[in-house]
Amino acid sequence: MSELVVNNVSMIFDTPDGGQVEALRNVNFNLKQGELLSVLGPSGCGKSTLLNIIAGFLAPTEGTIANGNTELHGPGPDRGMVFQQGALFEWLTVEENIGFGLTMKGAPKSEIKQTVDHLLETVGLQDFGSKAIYELSGGMQQRVALARCLANDPDIILMDEPLGALDALTREKMQSLVLKLWKETGKTIILITHSVEEALFLGERLFVMAPRPGRVKQEYTLPFAEAGLTQDPREIKASPEFIAKREEILTMIWEMEEEIMGRSEAVGA
Repeated sequence: MSELVVNNVSMIFDTPDGGQVEALRNVNFNLKQGELLSVLGPSGCGKSTLLNIIAGFLAPTEGTIANGNTELHGPGPDRGMVFQQGALFEWLTVEENIGFGLTMKGAPKSEIKQTVDHLLETVGLQDFGSKAIYELSGGMQQRVALARCLANDPDIILMDEPLGALDALTREKMQSLVLKLWKETGKTIILITHSVEEALFLGERLFVMAPRPGRVKQEYTLPFAEAGLTQDPREIKASPEFIAKREEILTMIWEMEEEIMGRSEAVGA
């Protein structure tokens, strides 16, 4: 089984005025195949930067990323990305979007059709394959984005606020779909979110990031994702255990946000 290894990753950005911003400092963790990790923290804590480094879109200033025995440099087919906005091709149908990666690889048409039909059913869009993207709701478009990612069969699925633009009801339904796909596919998933409730519900493991320079302040191992496969999400989120953990993390993040505001006021004084 492959394992994602993030080893002493740091990231410093140069600013236009000649200064520097330390976005990440000495981030370390291992993620076993099939684990679901959620990451949250105050704004500017480096969540998306970390995800973009793992995706290969950014090269870290220091440190390494490896998938199993292979050190990663740049994007690769072993990692798939789902963005907040689906980044779908508006001029293609739902079926064509899902099968786009396989088409680019030159896969046989019969294989593409079989894969696309299976994934349409998996994400509940079996009646929408011939529809144009603009005909779909936001939630349906994100289902297409998930299916397109799965069609390429990556080892690791990276999600950057994939449900952030959805209304509350659709978002909750999509959370259940993410759990379903996680369990059915056995994929490793890293999900970035600003929602404490979402991070708690979806994260088998959860990292709370500290403010700049970003680093893992607190790690949790949680039972809620596994429970969400068989239990009503609303009952889980209303349970005393869930509420207590939510309030603990909210307090932690609120204190970090106040610390950030205090720094800003001190600089501006």
